[in-house]
Amino acid sequence: MKGNFTFYNPTKIYFGLNSVGNLKYELDNYGPNILLAYGGGSIKKNGIYDKVMEILESKEKKVFEFKDIMPNPTLAKLLEGRSLCLENNIDLILAVGGGSVIDCAKGVSASVFVDDPWEEFWLLNKPATKAIPVGAILTMVGTGSEMNGGSVITNEEEKKKKGHVFGPNVFPRFSILDPTYTYTVSKYQMCSGIFDIFSHLMEQYFSGDDDNVSDYLIEGLMKSLINSTKLALKNPKDYEARSNIMWISTLALNTLVGLGKDQDWEVHSIEHQISAYTNCSHGMGLSVISPAYYRHIYKYGLGKFYRFAVNVFEVNPLGKSVDDVAKEGLNCLTEFIKDSDMVTNLKELGCTKDMLIKIAVSSDIEQTSYKVMTADEIYEILLESFEG
Repeated sequence: MKGNFTFYNPTKIYFGLNSVGNLKYELDNYGPNILLAYGGGSIKKNGIYDKVMEILESKEKKVFEFKDIMPNPTLAKLLEGRSLCLENNIDLILAVGGGSVIDCAKGVSASVFVDDPWEEFWLLNKPATKAIPVGAILTMVGTGSEMNGGSVITNEEEKKKKGHVFGPNVFPRFSILDPTYTYTVSKYQMCSGIFDIFSHLMEQYFSGDDDNVSDYLIEGLMKSLINSTKLALKNPKDYEARSNIMWISTLALNTLVGLGKDQDWEVHSIEHQISAYTNCSHGMGLSVISPAYYRHIYKYGLGKFYRFAVNVFEVNPLGKSVDDVAKEGLNCLTEFIKDSDMVTNLKELGCTKDMLIKIAVSSDIEQTSYKVMTADEIYEILLESFEG
């Protein structure tokens, strides 16, 4: 471990079957006005909405609904939630849904206290000094938003999707994780979330200190995710598999496994711009870009890609060169994507060739990759990913 760090995570996790019952105890800590944030209404179809409302009513809370939060939440939607908070003196934002709902809720929680949230946070990258408390009830895994202080928002006017890390003030005060709440998520969205998890782990693994204790943790999480994915694809209601995936998702981005490392995040930066132009599912955008990106940089971190092949995908290195083993590991990654019915080309995401140069030049260039990209190199990666 070469890098200094401070680790602090204030989120309380309630994990497991029927853990929503803990909501009634948490509500005692907050005033009467609750902003209930959720997406397109699936929580009403699967009964989660009724359970939550029953608990809120039993505690005599006044509920203001902030609904129809989209999979890639926009700045306009965030400002809508901000207005609701200001108009109704909100004491707690309760986000019920996946990462997009929680991301939007966290963005709203900090935006109440500034005049121009897009400039303050997503452009100037300032931390949040104040925020309305947020609680989360997770219904779809992938982002890890339930235990971190980040929020990804799309500015539709500027065609720019950006993430911002607010800091501990915006971490959810509590998050409720019941694996059975993920059972009704479609296979497409389940697989999208799974690759988002895998990408979070790779972004932290393929960078920085190459003999970091975090890397050993990441390898274990990757192996567990691969195994649990196979089981969940066979039986979406395999509780053990779905609970493992849910907890891996949280651990992958609650800041723990990236400690002491520079981290990369170039794949996410590229995908954010793909989403800005196509509104595609985030995890599927990552599954398309990752193989091409890592083929471009693997020689610059050859030892780590060798280790990835052997320790994660169990490639047999006997009689093979380091380069061949590393490439075989990337082939295994590609096969994992295909075997899990994830998307493998940009065309399937609604991307057109004329978008590629716009995506390339608007993608943020991360400085901590094994190979720092140029816009031209990003364009090459996009071309390679266009038809798969």
